Amino acid sequence: MSYDFSFFTKESQKIKEWLGQEVSGLRTGRASPQLIENIKADYYGTATSIKHMAAISIQDARTIVIQPWDKGALPAIEKAINQSDVGIQPIVDKDIIRLTLPELTGERREQLKKVVREKLEESKVTLRKLRHGILSDIEKREGEKEISEDEKFRLKEDLQKQIDGLGRELDGITERKVKEIES
Repeated sequence: MSYDFSFFTKESQKIKEWLGQEVSGLRTGRASPQLIENIKADYYGTATSIKHMAAISIQDARTIVIQPWDKGALPAIEKAINQSDVGIQPIVDKDIIRLTLPELTGERREQLKKVVREKLEESKVTLRKLRHGILSDIEKREGEKEISEDEKFRLKEDLQKQIDGLGRELDGITERKVKEIES
């Protein structure tokens, strides 16, 4: 009997996506819509993401421009950005909001790199828990004579190869972000 690794594949994809989202939201001194698109503003009594209320564009390397589709949403978006933890002061200019990102200091760069490494470790802890659960299932199947001992060792080896590959992908995501922070 063969082991179905589809659960592992789905869960590992979730881990990669989570890490990608977490590090993309970190401000690196370079303008990116991901910095603000998921901030929720009170839009007629409903908490709504800015990306669902406005067009978000990049004017230059350090300037984000937000153009609400409903001009009445400008104050709500401005307030939401002010209350968020992005640390950027919005500037309302007629029908748009401009966000100018300041240059990163050396100390802030080090803090951001530390946060990226913490997010990597969180994702690897989740990966280890996933591996442990699958290994337990393989052991249980061998104990119940559903698979042979040889099959158990082959499955463990296959799982470890997949774990190693995913670990390299997670490392790659964080390495790219660290390089972005350093530049």
